[in-house]
Amino acid sequence: MLLSGGLDSATVLAMANQQGFACHALSFDYQQRHQVELRAARDIAHHLGAVEHKIIKIALGELGGSALTDKNIAVPEARPEAVPKAGDDDIPVTYVPARNTIFLAFALAYAETRQASDIFIGVNAVDYSGYPDCRPAFIKAFAETARLATRAGLVGQSFAIHTPLIGMHKAEIIRTGSRLGVDYDLTISCYQADEAGQACGRCDACRFRRQGFTAASITDPTVYAND
Repeated sequence: MLLSGGLDSATVLAMANQQGFACHALSFDYQQRHQVELRAARDIAHHLGAVEHKIIKIALGELGGSALTDKNIAVPEARPEAVPKAGDDDIPVTYVPARNTIFLAFALAYAETRQASDIFIGVNAVDYSGYPDCRPAFIKAFAETARLATRAGLVGQSFAIHTPLIGMHKAEIIRTGSRLGVDYDLTISCYQADEAGQACGRCDACRFRRQGFTAASITDPTVYAND
């Protein structure tokens, strides 16, 4: 279970629990802009009863190329249109090159060591910033890679990459998690939250979060710095 500390992955963890999975959660310290999400991930893993929670360090900041790993690149705020249309190359600078490919590769290795065949990730292709590694075609291709690239796959074991949120609007995700008892006060979505955990309220992630809670008619527990 890939667990970022955001509301999407927290909801997926709750959904996996409901389905009877014993969840081993995996988070990443990848030199991202803030560490608040890792504290959130620890709290969520405890709150939702993960069997195990590991935080893996990856030096993606050494590669740069993203506003989330390079503080010299500004996080876009209040973009008028957050989701590129099909075929559009206008992927925002908050995209971290190959991040989900790398994260899923670690999850795949983790699954093999635990003799597990199910991997959960909270990608979404509806209310999102247009990242290429959140789309169904990528997930399908990675599942095939998992089959070809592992000892388990070689002996006939298949890996299921579960993406239960991929076609859901944010409001539906929030309603689902609320029904399952997710405490969204523990989660953080902001790309540039401060060390106190206050969200900026202006980036894409904050905008989708606000809109989702409003559409779901559920109070947003987020503390926004500009409110």
